[in-house]
Amino acid sequence: MEVIAGIAPYLVTRFIGLENTSPRAKCYDFLFSTLQMRIRRSFPIFVGVLLVAAALTIIVQLRKHAPPEPARLLPGADGFLYVNLKWMRRINTGAQLPPVSHDPEYEQFIQATGFQFERDLDQAAFAIHYPTRAGPSEPPRFTEIFTGKINGEKLRPYLRKLSGPTEDYGSIDIYNIPLNGHTLRVAILGVDTVAASNHNDPLVIRGVIDRSRKVASPFGGPALLRQYYRHVPFASLGWPFASFAWVIFHIDPENRAFPGPGLSFLFTKPATMVASVRYLGSLHFKAEAFTGSEQDAQHLAEQITTFLNIFHTAESSVTAQGTDPDVKAFFDGLKVQQNKDRTVLSANVPPGIIRKLLAESPQSALPQTPQIGTPDKAPGEKTSQK
Repeated sequence: MEVIAGIAPYLVTRFIGLENTSPRAKCYDFLFSTLQMRIRRSFPIFVGVLLVAAALTIIVQLRKHAPPEPARLLPGADGFLYVNLKWMRRINTGAQLPPVSHDPEYEQFIQATGFQFERDLDQAAFAIHYPTRAGPSEPPRFTEIFTGKINGEKLRPYLRKLSGPTEDYGSIDIYNIPLNGHTLRVAILGVDTVAASNHNDPLVIRGVIDRSRKVASPFGGPALLRQYYRHVPFASLGWPFASFAWVIFHIDPENRAFPGPGLSFLFTKPATMVASVRYLGSLHFKAEAFTGSEQDAQHLAEQITTFLNIFHTAESSVTAQGTDPDVKAFFDGLKVQQNKDRTVLSANVPPGIIRKLLAESPQSALPQTPQIGTPDKAPGEKTSQK
């Protein structure tokens, strides 16, 4: 109380502009000046800490809304597909999966690399490159990112055995594997990540390698993916709410090279499709078509409804023995809605459909043993492209 009583007259004289020359006032003046100096020194540090905390918060929020890291490694493309098998195993969507049959080539791959797709693959992201208008008969090309339990000491010798001359780019080996008249380029990006591309342009795989060194950036990823990923349901919430499988692709019915002629009767104008599968107690499918106007969305909704009616009519003429109950339940539960310039399809997915899809042999995803003739350089020889 004595301190307060002593400092009160000093504060009064200080704020009204009077000078107090008493020894006690001089002491208080020294303490007051020291306090002001400390505040002036500490304030920039305090502001700096706040700015850093705010920047970290913004980065965390951006990363939450950014596509998964494997998808951000992909190059620009016309479509993107992502599957998180690790999440699918958590929710036991394939708990009753029948054993996957291993043909000789796939069994040889397992023995050589120790990698089994249905057991060790955690995430897979694909970029779909449509052929150009100049070559409508050309099939689409793909760039793929795989993450999982990868044994690099076994995988590298296997790839080197299949590859022609390998290329060193940024201290990472690119294995050039002849396959079906084209070159499949494979690069091991890290202890758990492998990239592959059969695109004709060798710069595509190099771009993936470059992006792998700055994958933490929340601003990464192709433009089409960044623009539409926010429409993937619960994209920012993470496990167990986020979609564990989704696809984003551009539809251009006027492009004869578009690899989807079956969609031409539904889409008369360009659109972008965002489809996903998520788990909300049961598997839920949703697809949104982003059209150019409300009229286009209404027309598309009418076309889809007509198609579903035709399907139901055709289905009624098929015997029960010839109808897959899971497929029937899926189509029976499909709902079509229009939301402004969007056409939305939704349905619950019977677990049997997932089991059938995952029970397919993964041999089509494996590089076949190429027929390497007499190359200009011995297989395994490196060519520096730094």
